[in-house]
Amino acid sequence: MEWRFASGGLTLDRPRIVGILNVTPDSFSDGGRLRTIDDVRRHASRLVDEGADVLDVGGESTRPGAERVDADEERRRVLPAIDAIVAECPDTPISVDTVKASVAADALAAGASIVNDVSALRLDPDMAGVCAQRGAGVVLMHSRGDVASMASFAHATYGDDPTGEVIAELRDRLDAAERAGIRRERIVLDPGIGFAKRAEHSLAVLGALDRLVACGLPVLVGASRKRFIGALTHRDIPADRAAGTAGANVMALVRGARLFRVHDVRASRDALDVAWAILEAGRV
Repeated sequence: MEWRFASGGLTLDRPRIVGILNVTPDSFSDGGRLRTIDDVRRHASRLVDEGADVLDVGGESTRPGAERVDADEERRRVLPAIDAIVAECPDTPISVDTVKASVAADALAAGASIVNDVSALRLDPDMAGVCAQRGAGVVLMHSRGDVASMASFAHATYGDDPTGEVIAELRDRLDAAERAGIRRERIVLDPGIGFAKRAEHSLAVLGALDRLVACGLPVLVGASRKRFIGALTHRDIPADRAAGTAGANVMALVRGARLFRVHDVRASRDALDVAWAILEAGRV
């Protein structure tokens, strides 16, 4: 399987890591860390050195209660960061984490080749058209509500089969993407761990991830430093959840995920590479 995007493609013949590079002042675990372009350049280089295959640049926080950022401010944050990454890591694909079509369009023009939309194209009616026209790779993430509420529990209402509900809602968004002209080989599905989900919902979805994989598209998991990991490990500080994140990623790998969005690249790179070697040895 290969994931195609504007600048080429990425074979999914082994676990691939999407390194998180937030240029926000208020993200839940790393907001405000990258204050200058030199900070961005150094962090991008470190993530790639540690094993990131893609870099995901975000300029608007989705933490619970986050305030919306207008498009001009988001562009002011992400476009210089993309310019810096293109210069520092020219061979590394760049994803822009945004729900705004105008920001996505400018980011793609600046050198990004993937749009990671945490609303799965719900919140901006122009987003699907921009992605289709530019040939962008697209991550469709399951969520409910708007940017300010999607990471809260306000919409965390599920019946007996939360995984089935997540899959059904993602299928609707996949249909919308394809109707807009986004080619199937450019689409990745993300179950939205921690978004409109309590701990038991995130665990249920991860435990049954093979059902989402059965849809036939690559699956990305973004469990990095999430609340449910803190609850299970009693790690209150998000930055202390690297080992728990690696554990979640290994189990997601076993159930068929091939893309993993993480803050702590080295820990997950090592864990996933070892797990993958064991899985491959078992197939001989």
